[in-house]
Amino acid sequence: MKLFLVNVLLALTWAAITGFYSVLNFTFGFLLGAFVLYLIREQVGSVGYFSRAQRIISLFILFLYELVMSAIRVAITVLSPRMNLKPGIFAYRLKVDRDFEITLLANMITLTPGTLSVDVSQDKKYLYVHAIDCSDLDATRKDIANGFERKILEAFR
Repeated sequence: MKLFLVNVLLALTWAAITGFYSVLNFTFGFLLGAFVLYLIREQVGSVGYFSRAQRIISLFILFLYELVMSAIRVAITVLSPRMNLKPGIFAYRLKVDRDFEITLLANMITLTPGTLSVDVSQDKKYLYVHAIDCSDLDATRKDIANGFERKILEAFR
């Protein structure tokens, strides 16, 4: 987190030196600062900063992919003449245990079409999820564990 603030300060310094305070110039300064921090990463201990940023970007790309794929699946289901669905609520055992991680996972599940996070147990060990089709619960649980939850653990631990 400290290196992110250093990167922001470098971007603000860039904007002050150039005299242009636009979003584009600040973004360029941020990228330039990130490049400088990358060059001296071993001296300032910023190796983790860049790998974490890469993992967060990977989580975001996975979310966009799942968003598109689930939207296509829901559209195909809705447009099919015979909807052979088994909607229901199931309990998903959580591996994440921090409030931020649980909230992020629940929101990613909710924002994905076809699923909705309903509740978290009092002991924060289970997330209750409503799915439009619960015909294969093991596959759905495995998709969550190997997708969103794994990427969240990689990005924030």
